[in-house]
Amino acid sequence: MENAIFYGLASLVLLILLWGSVATVAQGTVAVITVFGKFQRVMSPGLNFKIPLVESVFRRISIQNRSAELEFQAITADQANVKFTAMLLYAVVNQSEEAIKNVAFKFLDEQNFMQALVRSVEGSVRGFVATKKQSEILALRREIVEDVKQQLDKTLEEWGYHLIDLQMNDIAFDEAIMRSMAQVVASNNLKAAAENEGQALLITKTKQAEAEGNAIRIAAEAERQAAQLRGQGIALFREEVAKGMTMAAKEMQAANMDTSAILFSMWTESIKHFAEHGKGNIIILDGSTEGMARTMQQQMAMNKIQG
Repeated sequence: MENAIFYGLASLVLLILLWGSVATVAQGTVAVITVFGKFQRVMSPGLNFKIPLVESVFRRISIQNRSAELEFQAITADQANVKFTAMLLYAVVNQSEEAIKNVAFKFLDEQNFMQALVRSVEGSVRGFVATKKQSEILALRREIVEDVKQQLDKTLEEWGYHLIDLQMNDIAFDEAIMRSMAQVVASNNLKAAAENEGQALLITKTKQAEAEGNAIRIAAEAERQAAQLRGQGIALFREEVAKGMTMAAKEMQAANMDTSAILFSMWTESIKHFAEHGKGNIIILDGSTEGMARTMQQQMAMNKIQG
């Protein structure tokens, strides 16, 4: 009976020891092993063995990416209150023993680490925003993230972590500031629209003036050419008339006829032309025999002078 109890107790102790010598680590995590409270080694994912009653699992640490939502406020250089909503993405810097030791022992627990991380990010953002004006903040999302990473990367590495990304999901100002910013944008848009309209009107007027100037130049050139052609036509006409009269005078002299008949013919033709083509203008001619004789004498005198 006593032997059965002894073997039973021995089997139970053996089972406990065997159970205590086995540890499983989930994928995406590592286990920190200590011996009497002192760091001993790091267990990888899968089935692991440890010394029962001597080695113990101090902490299981996730090596996966983790995120946290942040909401905080900051004040710009011109005393504007800015509200930030951000998403923080971080992870263990690597799976080296030194990095895992820092993660396991730098902070009392995960809550203390998150508090330090969040306050560090908020402090870095506030420090950056305090050097900028409200009108600059909305355009500086990337610069804010780069400044925070530059300031915190070394500190987080000492803690065993790495800041993968900081996304500024929302940047908002107080309602009064948002209204004033909207008014500024609206006034700038109106100003730009007025400038564009003025430029368009100026271009239109300029093009119209150029077109009118070109039309005037073309019309003037056409008129000049027409006047030139009319002058050439009159000159040719007079030249042909002179030639005709010269030939007629020679023929009449050869026939022993009075050349004054040519003047009489021109006189009658002129009167006929006035009658046919007159358009209401009054031309007073002396149609008497004495008047005609006087006109003939004047024309003959002009011919002698020209000759």
